Amino acid sequence: MVGDRKTLSILQACQHVGVSRRTIYNWINSGKVEYVRTAGGSVRIFADSLWRKPDSQADGLEGGAEVSTPPAA
Repeated sequence: MVGDRKTLSILQACQHVGVSRRTIYNWINSGKVEYVRTAGGSVRIFADSLWRKPDSQADGLEGGAEVSTPPAA
């Protein structure tokens, strides 16, 4: 974890939102999710940046998945 924010590995992030690794990397490259690199160079995704609307497409391609922050509890 980084501070109070929970982080996930790429694989955990894929499972968390039901998308492929390629989609997660596309989201990283386009700035749709927040991430941090560990001292060893691994990518850790901030779990709270992985919220997707239920009607979003899962492929992350043209017209694809929209990422937003989770609604307040």
